[in-house]
Amino acid sequence: MSGVREVLKNIRRLEVATDRLVEGLISGNYRSAFRGRGIEFSEVREYRPGDDIRAIDWKVTARFNAPFVKEFVEERDLNVYIVFDVSGSTEFGSQRSKREVGTEVASIMFSALGNNDNVALALFTDSVERFIPPRKGRRHVLYLLRELIYFEPEGRGTDMENSLMYLNRIIKRRGIVFIITDCLSGDFERPLQILRKRHDVVLVHLLDAREEELPDVGYVLLEDSETGEQVVVDTGDRGFREAYKVQARKRRMALLEKMRRLKVDMVEVGTGEPFHVPLRRFFAARARRR
Repeated sequence: MSGVREVLKNIRRLEVATDRLVEGLISGNYRSAFRGRGIEFSEVREYRPGDDIRAIDWKVTARFNAPFVKEFVEERDLNVYIVFDVSGSTEFGSQRSKREVGTEVASIMFSALGNNDNVALALFTDSVERFIPPRKGRRHVLYLLRELIYFEPEGRGTDMENSLMYLNRIIKRRGIVFIITDCLSGDFERPLQILRKRHDVVLVHLLDAREEELPDVGYVLLEDSETGEQVVVDTGDRGFREAYKVQARKRRMALLEKMRRLKVDMVEVGTGEPFHVPLRRFFAARARRR
């Protein structure tokens, strides 16, 4: 019974914290940032002054030599998929673990959604280890929160390519896909590109300062949390620290460029900052673009 109480206590703590943030900072921006994504085609009609020119159907316009626009209606329910990285590397964090921060980010999404949208959860390592299909309601959200907090993965590695290909096969209905990961994986461009064609995809990149810049603390033993490989490095070597920093920055810039090319929105969330700050900036910026 004490175990059950501890589960409920942790879920309640997350609920209270995220509900306050959503109510005060994020909820309106979240809704406006993603409005119009849960829509389906209704009809084509003639253009009227004031219509959004982005809705023009150019094929019909060319056929009738007059401007026509596509009309859409909002779907009653929106499917939202939280795709969460539970690989070994997400256990790392110089202040808090990336998995802990990622769980809070996911909780914000759940709270912003309320009970109106269908929410699904996929937990992955080198494969999708757990997939919970989309449903709505408070009980379902509490169930997802429990899985986020207490799920123990079998794998340690990360294979986003394989995991995203699996999701491409099973996600049939269009929706919003939040991928929460530290991106320590191989090439996953192709399956992400396929996913982006059918869904609104947002990549939440979890970062830790120690992965980008090493302190001068002499010789240290570094261990890869996914493979177990160990190496001793001399952090007192300024040249080594600079080379490490340069390579980390190159990887980060390459990821940003790849997401821009694929037209996938990305928000970076660090373990050493209040996690809601970059989310608030992201949702506000996206809402202004809509």
